[in-house]
Formats: sequence, structure tokens, C-alpha cells
Amino acid sequence: MLFMKIKVLIDNISKNTLKKEWGLSIYIEYNGKKFLLDTGGSAKFAKNAESLDVDIPAVDFAVLSHAHYDHSNGMAAFFKLNKTAPFVLRETAGETCYHHNFGFINKYIGIRRGWLKKFADRLVFASGKYKLEDGVYLLPHTTPGLEEKGKRAHLYIKENGRIVPDSFKHEQSLVFETEQGLVIFNSCSHGGADNIIKETAAAFPNQKIYGIIGGFHLFCLPEDAVRQFARRVADTGIEHVITGHCTGQRAYEILREELGDKVQQMYSGMKMEI
Repeated sequence: MLFMKIKVLIDNISKNTLKKEWGLSIYIEYNGKKFLLDTGGSAKFAKNAESLDVDIPAVDFAVLSHAHYDHSNGMAAFFKLNKTAPFVLRETAGETCYHHNFGFINKYIGIRRGWLKKFADRLVFASGKYKLEDGVYLLPHTTPGLEEKGKRAHLYIKENGRIVPDSFKHEQSLVFETEQGLVIFNSCSHGGADNIIKETAAAFPNQKIYGIIGGFHLFCLPEDAVRQFARRVADTGIEHVITGHCTGQRAYEILREELGDKVQQMYSGMKMEI
């Protein structure tokens, strides 16, 4: 039987004495292997790991969900503690991400400049449907037109010397096969969690999708847009939704109204077993 143990190392919310920050890092044990999804916005994830009895040096695989600072700033702390695990990014990830403020101000929000070169010997770049380990996969976005989501969220990338709306081609989903069905992790789901569920269904035809875990980037959306999103997620038939980080408290409450008990709030120190 495939067994999965999950611990949220850092999130915006903490219901205990653990540290919190604008960022996300999740530890997963699966089929005898240890995985780390993202490193948060600082080294705080590693401090919380100690309190949660998570052995960062023993992690077998680390994955970066996308190339933003609040998921990658702890990379140096991870590499200091762990000397062997590959750190897997999407092949299109680079030091290229910006937030376009109103007017003409572009704020850099990507992986710290120079780190991709500095840590090149630890990095692995995934393409397509990438098998990380038996039962564990990384998926890119396959939904067309995601540039519109980037534009609405004021998220951009530098491409060929130009600042253009982000299509989130640097974002990837981490998918596990379990006895209950597929479990999807996507830390911010900039491409839309509803789209991600459909992308996963297309990549794994005839397999049930059990749950999705991560942030949904809903904090800046109006109420009607969040409700429409919730109904699209409900239409997928997914059974469990665990969300936090960039979802936002207001949006979370709306999701609870629309989806009921299938939605749970993520927080630093949260533990789950599947």
C-alpha cells in the first residue's frame, strides 16, 4: 500500500508556536522517499522542520513549484543542510519574474539573481510530463492563454529583453499516485487550480483525482470571481481541497461556503496522512 505523510513546514498562518511568513514549503514522505516542495521566503522553513522532526539533510528530492522569491528564497538554506538531493525546476524557470505595479514600475519577484548559476550543480530541469520517481510526476501547464491570468494578476516575465505577461510556463504541479487517487500539489496555482485539475486528468486518463493541496492565488479577486472558481472546482468532482498561502482568508471563507467540508485551511505545522 502506498502511504503518504505530509507536513506543512511554513505558510502564512501558524496555529502554534511555529514560524510563519508569506511563503510556502511542504514536506512529503511517500513510498519510502522524502520530498520537499519549495523552500519558502527565507530559512524559516528549516527552523520549523526541526520542531516538526523533519530531517532536511535526508530529503531525497526537492522541487520548486515556480520561480518566485516566496518559494525559492530558502534554497541556500536547503543546500547548506542537504548535500545530495537534486533540486528540480521546470526547464523554463529562470531569474525573470516581475510584478508590474500601476504605472511603469516593475518589481523583481523571482529567484535571487545569480543563484541558478551559483547552485547549478544541484539543479535539474524538468520538461513535459516528468517522472521523478515511481508514482511521482511533475506536470507543466497545458492550458492555452494563461498570459491573460498573468496580466490580470500584474505578473510578468522578462523575455527577449521585453517585459510581457507571465504565462506561468515556469510553474509545475507535483503529482502523486495513491490508493485513493491522484494527489496534486501546486503551491500558488497561478494557472488556475481548476485548470490544473483538468490538466492532471488529461495527463492521467482514467485515473481518479483525490485531492489538491496548495495556494490558489485568490486573495486579490472579487467575490463573484472566487465563487465562480469554486463552482468550477466543484464540477471537477475532486474530493479534498487543502489550501492556504496566496488563497487569502476572505477567499478561503468563500470556498468553505461553496465547497463545504471538503475544503481545509493550510497552516505552518499542519500534518496530513493519505
